[in-house]
Amino acid sequence: MPTTALPLPLSTPNRNLVRLTIVRGITWTGYLIGVIVGVELLAFQLQVVTVVSVIITMGLLNLLTWWRLSQPRAVTHGEYLLHLLADITGLTLLFYFTGGSTNPFITYYLVPVTIAAATLPWRHAWIIAACAMASYTLLMFFYRPIPQFGHIPIDRPLTLHTLGMWINFGLSASLVTFFIYKMAHALRNRDQALSRTREAALRNEQVLAVATQAAGTAHELGTPLSTMAVLLKEMEQETDTDSPIGKDVALLRQQVDICKARLQHLVANADRRRMAEPEVIDAETWLAGVVQRWLVLRPDVSHHLEIAERRGRPWLAVDATLDQALTNLLNNAADANPDSVSIRLDWNENSITIDIRDHGPGVALSIADQLGETFVSTKSKGMGIGLFLTHATINRFGGGVSLYNHPEGGTLTEVILPRHAPH
Repeated sequence: MPTTALPLPLSTPNRNLVRLTIVRGITWTGYLIGVIVGVELLAFQLQVVTVVSVIITMGLLNLLTWWRLSQPRAVTHGEYLLHLLADITGLTLLFYFTGGSTNPFITYYLVPVTIAAATLPWRHAWIIAACAMASYTLLMFFYRPIPQFGHIPIDRPLTLHTLGMWINFGLSASLVTFFIYKMAHALRNRDQALSRTREAALRNEQVLAVATQAAGTAHELGTPLSTMAVLLKEMEQETDTDSPIGKDVALLRQQVDICKARLQHLVANADRRRMAEPEVIDAETWLAGVVQRWLVLRPDVSHHLEIAERRGRPWLAVDATLDQALTNLLNNAADANPDSVSIRLDWNENSITIDIRDHGPGVALSIADQLGETFVSTKSKGMGIGLFLTHATINRFGGGVSLYNHPEGGTLTEVILPRHAPH
């Protein structure tokens, strides 16, 4: 059964264009009423057909904009800039036929200037301010005069009053563009900081809840692991060590011993790890150790470890939680496909990059952006806790995790961590 594509949620440029469309409708409706009043009641000598044509054209642009907003494609800053430039063009044509710089509504140019300063990037805002100033300047020399607005002699086009209005407009446009942009930029930064703080607080609450459950589970697992170790030791004594069953029992005993050691290490060092500063070590040495411990847990995996040839050593701040975070990512790659897991270490002056590539089915685009933000899993029976804790740990170290679908198939997991100076 075919499905209908839902419209994209309104982004900030989309919402700004909606507001601009409403403002444009109100403005040009007001200008139309003003023209009617001026012609019928005040006997303005206007080229009515031309002026009304400009107003109708802007009305059609507004209708076209409403249709554009119904489309699922997001509005870009460039497209929003073009709409403001169209408004300035329409205002310039209207003012040209209605007295130019003598029109008392000429300062309406400040409206698109203010809107641009509050909503657009720095460069775009100054483009609008420059276009408005240029249009105002041209209208001081080229326009169709209206006697009721006062006629300026041709031999003296710049009176002191007109020049003062022009200077006032230029100063106002510059101040509005600068200060409104700075204030809007500060507000946007504050909102982003508050959003990141709320997300971090929520993530910390989830991590604390998981950690509490993990501590209880670690305590409860001690007894069954000890029981399994005793039984496997007895089975080792009763089987031939060279037989297939003996080898399987030895492997199980090794895996159980590793689990017990990890639990004991976790319990013994939990408080000390919580208070201690991360250790700064060579990232190559650290990564090789993590991979070796991982291979003991996953003997079914074939892998390739590549270290980039770079000058200097990649020093990295690590602790036990970072070891576990990288192990989680390696396990995800092995679960996707245990054959030919590629691991690559690279670095530059500021950061260290660890790439993990598997040859599995890849990541569904529908959940790619949610991975690590909440308990979302790429596995049919997974709970997503591993990825969530991995993201939280690496973010705590000032890094980030990104998952991509590799062009040749499989998933590419990119871990970026800050590079440290050696101690």
